[in-house]
Amino acid sequence: MRGPTRTAELLAVLCRHEVDFIVVGMMAAVLQGTPALTFDLDVVYSRESLNVSRLLAALREIDAVFRTDPRRIVPAESHLVTKGHKLLDTTLGHFDALGAIAEDAGYDELLGDTLVLSVGGLQVRVLSLARLIEVKERAGRPKDLAVLPLLRATLARSHRGEGSQT
Repeated sequence: MRGPTRTAELLAVLCRHEVDFIVVGMMAAVLQGTPALTFDLDVVYSRESLNVSRLLAALREIDAVFRTDPRRIVPAESHLVTKGHKLLDTTLGHFDALGAIAEDAGYDELLGDTLVLSVGGLQVRVLSLARLIEVKERAGRPKDLAVLPLLRATLARSHRGEGSQT
């Protein structure tokens, strides 16, 4: 990693390039008031041709390369049209560009379970806590299961009106 992930700046680059994306993962939870730390930004993006072109332009701006490959490969259109996870290192930190978060959970399928939040003056689409909980339960990985009590408590607090959605 080239340094701590600068989430607000990453989001600004994506918005400036008009990329259609949804913030998922723990950053989605943090943006909705979950008291947690996360060290990267995960987004699911639309794999439509125009959007892939926009995403490629954004990735070029932040010098994105695959962080799990020592050859430092630059993402290409052929990578971005797939459902797979693209784990990237950028000048702004770790960025995970996901074609989908499950076989049946791409951008279009998740869109109905999102809300738009103001983040540093940007309007950003974020996966709802309820859907994030479902995704983490389904994934079943120890790191996902470990955060479920925190996510559920935040969701319950928001239903009682004690939390903020911004």
